[in-house]
Amino acid sequence: MSIELAGKSVVVVGTKRSGKAAIDLLLKHGARVCALDAQPAKDDEGALGVPILLQTPENLETAAPDLIVLSPAVPYDLPMFVAARTRGTPVIGEVELASFFLKGPVIGITGSNGKTTTTALTGHLLKACGIEAQVGGNIGTAVTAMVESSSETQWNVLELSSFQLETIHHFRARISACLNVTPDHLDRHHTFEQYAAAKARLFETQQPGDFAVLNWNDATCRDFAKRTAAAVHWFSSAGDAPGGMRLHGDELFWDGRPFLRRSQLPLRGLHNVENVMAAAAIARLAGAALESIAEGVLTFPGVEHRIEFVRSLHGVSYFNDSKATNVDATLKAIEAFDGGLWLILGGKDKGSDYGPLRQPLAKRAKGALLIGAPPPYAYAAAPLIREALDGVLPLFDCGTLARAVCYAREHASAGDTVLFAPACASFDQFENFEERGRAFKQLVAELF
Repeated sequence: MSIELAGKSVVVVGTKRSGKAAIDLLLKHGARVCALDAQPAKDDEGALGVPILLQTPENLETAAPDLIVLSPAVPYDLPMFVAARTRGTPVIGEVELASFFLKGPVIGITGSNGKTTTTALTGHLLKACGIEAQVGGNIGTAVTAMVESSSETQWNVLELSSFQLETIHHFRARISACLNVTPDHLDRHHTFEQYAAAKARLFETQQPGDFAVLNWNDATCRDFAKRTAAAVHWFSSAGDAPGGMRLHGDELFWDGRPFLRRSQLPLRGLHNVENVMAAAAIARLAGAALESIAEGVLTFPGVEHRIEFVRSLHGVSYFNDSKATNVDATLKAIEAFDGGLWLILGGKDKGSDYGPLRQPLAKRAKGALLIGAPPPYAYAAAPLIREALDGVLPLFDCGTLARAVCYAREHASAGDTVLFAPACASFDQFENFEERGRAFKQLVAELF
């Protein structure tokens, strides 16, 4: 199957990282391109080399495109795109576009939490084992920007979000993996079932001879095994997986063969044990030797913004987990510490239930510091978090991240930990979770 772009009229919706890369690829293949954006910046037109118009149904219809390419942040079910599909215009995502041109086998990694760490670790393991690989997708480089550097002998290791997967049809991963599926992005997908269905696309497009790496302890992942033609390999941190990768006591096993001890792992938390098992299973299926995989795990430096140690000051440790953009991620971060926590929470709500935080915070935390844009911001999570955690532990309305860090500095005692794991999106006060995490680290660096 191929796609013909020369002379075709293509509209790219969204002009950030993925949109820019898609525009570049389309122009190289001779398409006539224009872009739509909810907040178009005229300064970008010169850099992109295409006109940028306001994202409206009228502008889309006037463009009369032969093809519409959506950036991941743009909802597939907006009425203007539903209408376009009804008119017979194909609407695809940036990852789907890239799949027609990307050379070499693909590893696709998804999950509600842990996919960035697992993707980075998988790339690290392959390279440490002498296997050619490039890493991108939802982490770092857009998939369309990886096309030029791809080759038939090199693995493409891709972190893939539900936003990227909901539009795939031609895209296929030789090795796929799902770490877990817990409620997230319900403001975008509306229901958990639709969110899980988007993740499932990664496995539904696989073919016989492919591999799927799935979490035996996650019910939705077990369901994915029924929806793929790939050979399934499990991983389990409870030691009960039927083959594949499992943790038993302090030992990690691959098909009954021990190859690494949990106590050796450089990453904190049981969730990171699962990430290591998934990455190790992927690397093994890609041809790496177990001994080399074990050596590679021990040299992995970790990923920025994921339970990242920032500094210790007056006996208080500060950790940055800005990537904890949902409740399940924050729960995993909390469980990586024994107690004495001052937890910074808040941001843009994504339709989450914050109730599951009650018990672990009652057990491990001294206080929660709430941040987020003030009224009349419509998606503020802080009031919802306050309601969910009322009576469980002391709650302090700080508003800004700067005030939260200052409050923690003034009230935390030696032996305590200040953990920034907000359980929310960053878009109320920051451009993205990376900017938010860097802001936290800078604030902590300036403490004295």
